[in-house]
Amino acid sequence: MGKHVIRISEAEAAATNVATLLARGCAGAEIVIENDARPVAVLHAAEPVRRTISECIALLPEDSAATIDPDFSKDVEAAIASHREPLDPPA
Repeated sequence: MGKHVIRISEAEAAATNVATLLARGCAGAEIVIENDARPVAVLHAAEPVRRTISECIALLPEDSAATIDPDFSKDVEAAIASHREPLDPPA
């Protein structure tokens, strides 16, 4: 899943409410502030955007056989333990 990038000029950044830029960054966007199309600053969330379990479930295909049962947490722990290498997702 690609990151949403917003490119704005220094003048536009100066004229925009900082809370608006922060809200976009916290929502997962990357704001690139440019001077004559040259990046001078980048604003993004300090931590990755995380989904709730209900959001993850909503993303499952309709024909998914996934279930939340009493052993669900054990299944998640086993999956995490079996993939300890660092994640390197595509940009």
